[in-house]
Amino acid sequence: MDYSLPEDSLFLGFDSSTQSLKATVLDSHFNIVASEVVVFDKDLPHYKTKDGVYRDPSESERIVSPTLMWVEALDIVLEKLVKTKLEFGKIVAVSGSGQQHGSVYWKKGSSTTLSSLNPENPLLIQLSDAFSTKESPIWMDSSTTSQCRDIEKSVGGALALSELTGSRAYERFTGPQIRKIFEKHPDVYNASERISLVSSFMASLFVGSYASIDETDGAGMNLMDLKQRIWSQKVLEATAPGLEEKLGKLAPAHAVAGTIASYFVDRFHFNKNCLIIQWSGDNPNSLAGLTLNTPGDLAISLGTSDTIFGITSKPQPALQGHVFPNPVDPSCYMVMLCYKNGSLTREDVRNRCAEKSWDLFNKFLEDTRPLNGGKLGFYYMDHEILPPLPVGFHRYVLENFSENSFDSLNAREVQEFDPPSEVRAIIEGQFLSMRAHTVRFGMPTPKRIIATGGASANKAILKTMASIFGCGIYTVQRPDSASLGAALRAAHGWLCNKNGGFVPISRMYEGKLGNTSLECKLAMPAGEEQLLSKYTSLMKKRMEVEDQLVEKLGRK
Repeated sequence: MDYSLPEDSLFLGFDSSTQSLKATVLDSHFNIVASEVVVFDKDLPHYKTKDGVYRDPSESERIVSPTLMWVEALDIVLEKLVKTKLEFGKIVAVSGSGQQHGSVYWKKGSSTTLSSLNPENPLLIQLSDAFSTKESPIWMDSSTTSQCRDIEKSVGGALALSELTGSRAYERFTGPQIRKIFEKHPDVYNASERISLVSSFMASLFVGSYASIDETDGAGMNLMDLKQRIWSQKVLEATAPGLEEKLGKLAPAHAVAGTIASYFVDRFHFNKNCLIIQWSGDNPNSLAGLTLNTPGDLAISLGTSDTIFGITSKPQPALQGHVFPNPVDPSCYMVMLCYKNGSLTREDVRNRCAEKSWDLFNKFLEDTRPLNGGKLGFYYMDHEILPPLPVGFHRYVLENFSENSFDSLNAREVQEFDPPSEVRAIIEGQFLSMRAHTVRFGMPTPKRIIATGGASANKAILKTMASIFGCGIYTVQRPDSASLGAALRAAHGWLCNKNGGFVPISRMYEGKLGNTSLECKLAMPAGEEQLLSKYTSLMKKRMEVEDQLVEKLGRK
C-alpha cells in the first residue's frame, strides 16, 4: 500500500467548540501553514452569549447555545482564511471536531435549502429559518435527570445501559436531551426532519446534505450499541418515537461524508474533488491530534471541561466514565473521564484569590508546599459529572496533619482558605480526583501523559500534574489539539479512501513527527517518588471525603 500524501496538498481541520470555532491547515509534512479562530463572545457579540452559551434563568441547569452563531462563525472563519492568502484549491480533504453532545434540530424541508445554497450569499442568511428550534442543548446542560432515570429504567438499569452503549445515562448526552424535547416540546420534535450532533451538523454544511453521525461521536448519545456500532432499537424506543429516521445512518470516523458542496467551490474556490471526511467529537479529535496510539499513554485536556482519556482493546463499561470507538482505529476503543468544572472554575479561583492574574496565581501555587498542609478543596461552579455533585464549594482541613501518615486523620469542614491555599487546593484537587477515578475506572497506569488545552501551557500547573501522577508530562506545539487532530484526520480519511479501506493512522506519520506540528516534547519530568507516595495517600483520603459528599448530596 502507498501511505504517502500528495506533495503540495493541504488538509483543513476545524474545531467547533463551546467558546470558539478554530481552523487549522496542515501541509503534507504535518506542518501548520495557516490557522484562524472566531471567539464567539468577542467576535459575535450580538448573540449575547457568556462563554459561548446561554444559561436559562427560568429553568435551572438548562444551558444552550444559539445554533445560528455556529453558522455565522463558519462564514467568518472562512473569510479570515481568505485574507491569509490560503490556496483553497490545494485543500484535498476537510474534517472537523464538534463539542460533544450538542444537538441541532433541522426543520422539515431544510434538506432542500441545504442542497441549493447560493454562493452569492453567506450561509447565515440562507439558513436563518432552517431549524425547528434556534437553541441547541449542549454538554453543559444538566436539566434532564428525570429523562436519564427513565431511559436507564427502561433498559434494565444504569449498568445495563452502560454495558450496551458505553455509558450510563448522563444529563448532557443527546438521547436524554432528545427525550426532553419530545416530552416538553413535541411541536419541535415533530417539526424536525433530522437531528444532528454539532459534528455532523457542521459536516452537513460542507457536503450540502445531511451528513451521518460518526460512530465515535454517536457513542456519546446513549443511543448506539457499542459492540455492533448500530443504533440500539431498545434505547431508541425508550427515547422517542420515530427517532431512527431522524438520526440517519452511522458511519466510521475515517469514512468520506461526501465531496465538498458547490457552494464552497464557487464562493471560496475549493477544488471540486475535495473530500469531506466525517467530523467527530472534540475529545476523539484530541486523541488523534496528540497521536495517542499506545495503551499506557494517557492524555489530559484542560479546557472548558477537563477530560482524561486513553486507549484500550478490552473496554469495561462501568457506572462512571465513558467508552467510545477509537476514531482512528476501529479495532479498539477510547476510554474517557469528563469533568464539567475545568478552566472556568480555575479562572474563578484566579479572579477571587489572585487579582485576575495568572502570574500571581502561579506564584501562589509555587510558593505553597505540595500537599497544601492537609487542605482539601472541592469546587463546583456547575453541577459536576464526576463525582455527581451539585453546585457548591467544600473545603476541609485534615486535623493534626502530618505528611507521613494520613490514615487516622479527621477531615474538618471550614468556610474558607487563605488565597495561596485556595489556589493550590483547586489544582491539587482536580488532579487528585482525575488520578483516583482513572484507577476506579480501570484505566492503565500512565507511562506518560500528554497534556493539551489552554492550561497545558502553564508550567506551574504541569508541575503539580507530574507530581500527582508520577510520570513525565508532554505537550504538543499547539494546545488546541482538536482542530489539529481534525486536520490530521482529514489526511487519514483521504489516505483510507485512496487505498480503498482502513489504514492504521500511524502508517501515515511513522518516523515523520520530528520537528512537525504533531511532535510531543517533554514539558515536565516526573515528580519525586517520595512525594508521589504521599500524594497517593492524600488521594485515598480525598476519595473518602468525596464519597461522603456524594452520599450526602449526590444526584442518584
